[in-house]
Amino acid sequence: MSKIIIGLVGQIACGKGAAKKYLAQKYNIEDCRFSTPLRDVVKRLDIPESRENLQKISTVLRGAFGEDLLAKVIAKDASNLDSDIVIVDGVRRMADIKYLKDLPNFYLIRVDADPQIRYERMKNRNENAGDKDKTYEQFLADQNNEAEKEIPVVMDFAKLKIDNSGTLDELYYQTDKIIGDILKN
Repeated sequence: MSKIIIGLVGQIACGKGAAKKYLAQKYNIEDCRFSTPLRDVVKRLDIPESRENLQKISTVLRGAFGEDLLAKVIAKDASNLDSDIVIVDGVRRMADIKYLKDLPNFYLIRVDADPQIRYERMKNRNENAGDKDKTYEQFLADQNNEAEKEIPVVMDFAKLKIDNSGTLDELYYQTDKIIGDILKN
């Protein structure tokens, strides 16, 4: 079997991470995340790991070295992993899948959830500095940041979809169904 690469795309706190964690545990899948090289940079530079700083670093790096810079890194990372199935988390731009979308075993999965549910999840997980203190209006405004603007375009490109507005069991069921269908091909 050729390596299967699954890209996850969705807006902030839609459940990409929960789907990825479930897949990794159940199917022994390895993952790559677009924010990993950015987090490496901000840690090395001793810059706070906030969403805003990650977005700034991304903008600077892509501006200086090309929009597809992170796509090159992720495609290389995905290829180098030993797993037969690799999850690519944090797809935000069409440039992010430039090197993946034409592969015969690349599948892009759209993960959706109601904005109010996503807001509560973001506050509860508090992944980035300042997340827990954001208002709902600030959360919605974040979707207009440069790093988030193209997500709806990429989501529309995805042929597979998970609605994560429900329970974890419902997320797992939908995820299992999609993986089962992919493995049948």
